[in-house]
Amino acid sequence: MPPTIPVVRHRLSPTVRHLPHLVFLLPVAGTLVRLVELDNEVCWRVAPVIAALGLLYIAGPARWDRFGVAGRPVWLGTLMLLWAWVSWQLPVSLAFAYTWLAVPLAVLALRMPGRRVAATALGAITAGLLASLVRIGGGVDLDVLAPPLAAVGATVVLYRSQQRLNSQLAATRGELAKRQRDAGRLAERTRIARDLHDTLAQELAGSRMLLQAAERDWERNPDAALRQVRAVSQALGAHLEETRSIISDLTPPALERDGLETALRDLCTRPQPSTTAPHVAFHTEGRPLLLPTERAVTLLRVAQGLLANAREHAQATHVHVTLTYEDGGAAIEVRDDGRGFDQQTTHPIGPDRGFGLAAARERLKAIGGTLTLDSAPGCGTRVRAMLPAADRVLAGTP
Repeated sequence: MPPTIPVVRHRLSPTVRHLPHLVFLLPVAGTLVRLVELDNEVCWRVAPVIAALGLLYIAGPARWDRFGVAGRPVWLGTLMLLWAWVSWQLPVSLAFAYTWLAVPLAVLALRMPGRRVAATALGAITAGLLASLVRIGGGVDLDVLAPPLAAVGATVVLYRSQQRLNSQLAATRGELAKRQRDAGRLAERTRIARDLHDTLAQELAGSRMLLQAAERDWERNPDAALRQVRAVSQALGAHLEETRSIISDLTPPALERDGLETALRDLCTRPQPSTTAPHVAFHTEGRPLLLPTERAVTLLRVAQGLLANAREHAQATHVHVTLTYEDGGAAIEVRDDGRGFDQQTTHPIGPDRGFGLAAARERLKAIGGTLTLDSAPGCGTRVRAMLPAADRVLAGTP
């Protein structure tokens, strides 16, 4: 399947994450210190309420999840009442700075559950801010009214814009995830088609040829015909096992049971449908190593397809299959002494072949491998499938 595109999340620094809280708590703390310095009757009446306001605000982020849907509006409403009362009781010289608490309160209002609750809270905050500013300015003074009201309005607009962007981003990610799932299904169908071609299609074609040969020999040489029928019966048992493996998306039974080298050796020595089939020789080079299952399966499937091509189309007498271990990777070479072809003018696979060398090349490419082909008329064909070491595959390869 294609690689899943990661969603990158940036961790905000503690200062940025806590900035809205600082905007609220710094004016509260500053006003409280100033009131203590003034040391008069009004200050001591207001100071405890300001302290309660700060503590109540701190309790919000700490208990946000515990408040639940019903508790959050109650918490915000209490904050707003305390803020409005303090704004009205403070001396005018201190009240203007305190009105800026409307900005973080507006952010909290926008986070409330339900549009109606958020709109009601924003309306109440705006009304309280306007009343406090008229009191501070001694009337309607645009120089006093404009900055805080503009700040609250800008906060609402920016927050709503961010919500729309988040919704669009979520929709885009959902669409991307859907396309990835569709691509994954398409890739899986292609993989199964390749598996069926490299196993059942090739093997059933061979079994059919054996049965045709048995039919020809039935009266003339019944013993040979019986051997061919038995070979088909034995092969069909292996086909059934392979089919169950493909359906269950498991490793091929021979590979799972015996390893890549033994599976390839069994593939090369399997009985052929006729006496004119080429002789297949298998050998290994290099120091054996344990390949990851996916890579071993890929090499086995590719070898099955290449060997089937050599047997059915090359008109060869000998085929050499070589498994080579090198530099942490592995390669399979299939070389025959058949008729060969001109690589510039002739397609190596006829239109009836369906999947073939192109499928093998795509299969290898998906995990960082390569397929090289060398052929000439009358000089046979050499095909080499190479998989590098797993840790050398380019980043981004599925």
